[in-house]
Amino acid sequence: MTKIAVIEIDGCLASSAAITYDVLATANRLGAKKRARFEVTTLRYGPRRRGTHLRGIDLVIVPGLGSASAEALERKLTTPACQRARDALAAAFEAGAALAASCASSFLLAETGLLDGKRATTTWWFAPLFRQRYPTVELISERMVVADWPIATAGAAMAQMDLMLTVVARFAGPDVAKGCANYLLLDERRSQAPFMAINYLASQDPGIANAERWLRNNISRDITIKDVADAAALAPRTFARRLESICGVSPIQFVQQIRIEKARYLLETTRFSVEQIAREVGYAEASTLRRLIRRDTKHSPRHFRSGG
Repeated sequence: MTKIAVIEIDGCLASSAAITYDVLATANRLGAKKRARFEVTTLRYGPRRRGTHLRGIDLVIVPGLGSASAEALERKLTTPACQRARDALAAAFEAGAALAASCASSFLLAETGLLDGKRATTTWWFAPLFRQRYPTVELISERMVVADWPIATAGAAMAQMDLMLTVVARFAGPDVAKGCANYLLLDERRSQAPFMAINYLASQDPGIANAERWLRNNISRDITIKDVADAAALAPRTFARRLESICGVSPIQFVQQIRIEKARYLLETTRFSVEQIAREVGYAEASTLRRLIRRDTKHSPRHFRSGG
């Protein structure tokens, strides 16, 4: 019997919490014959709720915090509820419990210092803030789940589904996890990359935003990294460092992502051939575009054709 505590902090994402309970209940049903059962306790932290001590717990799960902006998240982390939950997480970990969190709740784990020197992920649009606040954590923002046990983290809100399948596989076995995925119609998703909006991340820095606009306006050209850095009014090395900090990508990946984004748009909205689209987005060979689309999306260009 695995004893699990779910920490609900005032204002947490209801969908994230519901997913947690639904997957664990499904695992209990499917794993009953194998005695792969979970005993679940809920602890609530808020203005009038102080939770309790986490004694004898094997795993603590923190659903998404429910913060809509970076400013709201930073304010929430300073609330008494979050600070009490942070201290409870640290104490539970010291007592031998594993920890799991998704979305902005990964910030709460980082606040304990337990992620220092470890790998983690978070919701992709909070990645710049995460890197700024926790420079000693190896953030892998494109990953849906990073299971660096005894701590696991997941990306944006609905990545709680992926996190829970990872938890079930860890504590009840891969067969039970696969059964849960089939029963609940959950697809395996390894990356947030297809959902990441590079323009949203770039907009958080004026220089990077200028580079992004310039690149979109000159996308069919033969472009060098110096060209893009010049558009940001930065030296190439400074541009690369700032781009990594803001967007979590290298200059080459930055250019490729914007080109692939434009190519997908043209595939979905025009009848241009792949050869034509490749030239429109700056690739001399259609094979290069096909390879990059397949690498980043796991689909061929044909998949993105309207009605295809």
